Amino acid sequence: MADLSADQYADLPADSSVSPQEMREHRRSYLGFERMILFAALHVALALVCLALAFLGHIPVLAFLLFIGGSMATIAGFVVYGGSHDV
Repeated sequence: MADLSADQYADLPADSSVSPQEMREHRRSYLGFERMILFAALHVALALVCLALAFLGHIPVLAFLLFIGGSMATIAGFVVYGGSHDV
């Protein structure tokens, strides 16, 4: 994810109706949405892998444990990463 430095907004046209503050808020909401979509995609992939293990691999207990552990790890990773790279 990109950081929000002040020089990013230096190239806004002088007659632009968008203020730098509004641009920062828009960028912040965009990055939040981007993180949410990435989390959703990773969680769907994890669920599909666990379903494949459970039904095709005939190991439902391992699939369940992997799903619970993977979900917790994904949530923890996004909390830690999102907190340290807050915009």
